[in-house]
Amino acid sequence: MVKIGNIELGDFPLLLAPMEDVSDPPFRALCKQHGADLMYTEFISSEGLIRDAYKSVQKLDIYDYERPIGIQVFGNDIDNMVEAVNRIEAANPDLIDINFGCPVKKVVCKGGGAAILKDIPKMVRLTQTLVNATNLPVTVKTRLGWDHDSRFIVEVAERLQDVGIKAISIHGRTRTQMYKGSADWTLIGDVKNNPRMNIPVFGNGDIDSPHKAIEMKNRYGVDGVMIGRASIGYPWIFNEIKHLLSRGELPNVPTIVDRIEAARQHLKHSVEWKGDGLGVLEMRRHYANYFKGIPHFKPFRMRLVTTDTIEEVLFTLKEIENEFGDFIFEEVN
Repeated sequence: MVKIGNIELGDFPLLLAPMEDVSDPPFRALCKQHGADLMYTEFISSEGLIRDAYKSVQKLDIYDYERPIGIQVFGNDIDNMVEAVNRIEAANPDLIDINFGCPVKKVVCKGGGAAILKDIPKMVRLTQTLVNATNLPVTVKTRLGWDHDSRFIVEVAERLQDVGIKAISIHGRTRTQMYKGSADWTLIGDVKNNPRMNIPVFGNGDIDSPHKAIEMKNRYGVDGVMIGRASIGYPWIFNEIKHLLSRGELPNVPTIVDRIEAARQHLKHSVEWKGDGLGVLEMRRHYANYFKGIPHFKPFRMRLVTTDTIEEVLFTLKEIENEFGDFIFEEVN
C-alpha cells in the first residue's frame, strides 16, 4: 500500500499531473470518474494568491468527490510562499504540492517552478520552511535538473526527504529540454532504488499508454506514475492501466458514444463552474483530443471551436454521433 502521510493510495497509484488551463475541476471530475487515484489543482502563484487575484483564488476550488486532492503552489519568495500555504490550508486540501518543475518562461523568469533548480540550497530551505508551516503533508514535483550537467536529482530527492516531504514526483527531463525529446527515466529509477529513500517516488513523462505505464513500473520500480498530456481528451487511460494491471489485458476502446458523453459531461461541468461564456470558450482546447483519429472530422472540429453557446455545441455533438456512430477507434497500445 502506497501512502502519503496517512493518505492511502493503493498498490500502484495513478496521479493526474497538474496542468495549467487543463486540470481544473471539470476535467478532474472526469479523470476521477475514470480511475485517477490522486489529483492536483492547476498550479497557483503564491504572489497571485496573497494579492487575492481572482484566477489564483478560483483555483482553490476543490470538491469532496475529488479526494484525495492536492493543491499545488509555486513561487520564489519564501515569506510569500508561507502566507500562500496558510491560505491554501483554509481550502482544506489533503496535501500541498510545491512546483519545482514548471519550465515555462513566464514562471522561470520570476524565479518560480524549475528556476529554483539552479539554487538547490534555497530549494531545500524553502521546502523545509513550508513543511514546518503546515500540518498537511507536503510533496514536491520537480525535474531531473536545470540542464544536462546539473542532473542532481538523486541527491536533491534525499535532501528534500530529509527536510520532511512525504512524496516526490519527478519528470524525466531537465528544464532546458522543456518537453522535447524523450523523458529519461533512468535517474527516476535511481532515486527510487536509492536505499536511503523511504517516501513514495512517482515517475512522470511520456506515459502515453497503459503498456508504457506498466513498463515503467516493472523496469524502474516506481511507486506510481503521474500522467499529464495523455489524459487530455482521454481520461480512460487511468482505468485502462488498472485493467491491464489486474487482468493482463486491455478493456474495450471507448466508442464514439463514450467520447461524446465524456465531452458533454466536461462541457456541462465547465459551464457550471465558469459560466456560460467562459465555460464554452475554454472547452475548445479539448475537442480535438476527444475525437482524435476520426477521418474527415475537420468541419465538425471547426464548428466545435467556433460555436459560442452550449446549445449549439450540444447540437453539433449530436450530429457527430449521427455521422460517425459506426466509426471504430484503433485499440490503445
